[in-house]
Amino acid sequence: MNFCPKCGSILVPRKGEKVMKCAKCNYKIRSKSNVVIKEKINLAREDKIEVVDRKVEVLPKTDQDCPKCRHNKAYYWTVQTRAGDESETRFFECTKCSHRWRDYS
Repeated sequence: MNFCPKCGSILVPRKGEKVMKCAKCNYKIRSKSNVVIKEKINLAREDKIEVVDRKVEVLPKTDQDCPKCRHNKAYYWTVQTRAGDESETRFFECTKCSHRWRDYS
């Protein structure tokens, strides 16, 4: 590990260059070789991260007809898109075809 001779901070490598730079005072030195930073993490089998490739349902559902496929269930959420004294805009997403639409009423 290299330290800055001016302020004592850690010198970090610049991406794609042979230059070490201080993040605090911008002191630079040229490195004689490429710097490689490695970190190895040993996880127990029960601590390993499982990647799940599926959509997680976090929005509430309601009975609403989809204008595209006519399915009668949709997720919904509201957003204040206009002035504060006007009603919120309701957005819907069909649970079957994922078509999105809005309701201004």
